[in-house]
Amino acid sequence: MSKVKIQPRLPKGMRDFLPQEMLRREYVFDIVRGVFHTYGFEPLQTPVLELNETLMGKYGEDAEKLIFQAQHPGGKEELALRYDLTVPLARVVAQYQNEITLPFKRYQLSPVWRAERPQRGRYREFYQCDADIVGIASMSADAEILGVVVTALKRLGFKQFTVKINNRKLLTGMGQYSGVPDAQLGDLYRSVDKFDKIGADGVRKELVERDVDGEAVTRMMDLIQSRQPGLENLDYLQNVMGQIPAAAEGIRELRELAQYLDDAYISPEDYEFDFTMVRGLGYYTGPIFETVITEPNLGSVTGGGRYDDLVGLFRKESLPTTGTSLGIERIIDLMSELDLYPAAFGGTVVQVLVTVFGDDTRREATRLTAELRAGGMKTEQYLEDRNLGKQFQYADKKGIPLVAILGSEEIKQGVVKFRRLSDGEEVTAPRGEVVAQVKSLLNPH
Repeated sequence: MSKVKIQPRLPKGMRDFLPQEMLRREYVFDIVRGVFHTYGFEPLQTPVLELNETLMGKYGEDAEKLIFQAQHPGGKEELALRYDLTVPLARVVAQYQNEITLPFKRYQLSPVWRAERPQRGRYREFYQCDADIVGIASMSADAEILGVVVTALKRLGFKQFTVKINNRKLLTGMGQYSGVPDAQLGDLYRSVDKFDKIGADGVRKELVERDVDGEAVTRMMDLIQSRQPGLENLDYLQNVMGQIPAAAEGIRELRELAQYLDDAYISPEDYEFDFTMVRGLGYYTGPIFETVITEPNLGSVTGGGRYDDLVGLFRKESLPTTGTSLGIERIIDLMSELDLYPAAFGGTVVQVLVTVFGDDTRREATRLTAELRAGGMKTEQYLEDRNLGKQFQYADKKGIPLVAILGSEEIKQGVVKFRRLSDGEEVTAPRGEVVAQVKSLLNPH
């Protein structure tokens, strides 16, 4: 009885990453982790499944439609796949409050799941990369977060980008000054958040359609489109609506943030105050950030802000918290699009392939492989009996830069011949100097 063959395929919105792509991803991950460590952030891992009650009611109704339910047969607990890394952080801080030292600076680089409609650039499983500081109310923490963003993008090779900064308190103050009722502030946020997509006229039209008073819309649009250089933008708003408590508090926080950025040598060329930037999630309470690639115009790659109330959903008293999410999947794609991976970046981790001529040389080839590995060289030994040409084809196809040739003559003379495939250069080295020779061939300059 023949078995039915199963067609190999993936669920919609899911991806496999073959080794060459994984190496590119790991390259980006390693640089970003290094920046987190430079700034004193430490790793955290949380489970892929959370209790349903942990996730629901934290993101807003539209977002929660995208949470994957994950009930198992006969299970009494209602479970869901994590939607992001922020709510699990809030749960961890509340659950381990006697074990966590404040301020708590953590990062997490892990997959999340969303029941999106799969389309180009939008997946149901993807990685998020978050860095957050819990326990600091001062804008010094927000400046630290922005320092991480700027440093990470520059180390990855991005040159033309801008961190856009706004403040939810300031937006509330603008709405109040303009005459928007508190009950309609949510509609205000949702419409202004679309500014980059639908423009000023689109936002104005949508606000009117949401029954926001026409005069209030006009006043609001004048405020959010203010474009003064640097702190002059804040000076303008101070003069116009500094008497509104929420606006005054938001302006004060942004001034404080700008001072901390200046003290940390973050250039004003790397950020701007943009009052059309809202950020969609409902839990932000203060400064909000979003980074866009400007040359060429490739859209947003990071987003975040301050959310001082979220931890309070899991404990008696909340804790001030601020953080950012680096759009790591988008960054990985743009690294290829902008050709930012190193020129020498190959398709394999292997640095040297040790060839095998036959049974009479296999023992010495195995010993040479062990010696190179002991010296820190990433080494692969060819494991089949194939002719030398096939072994060279294998190395070339995989992108292995060096091939070690160890025939019976080389064994007699106590030497190894190395060929660099990029230019065909051959070098013969005494057996005791092979590690140094490999390093020299891999780094000719």
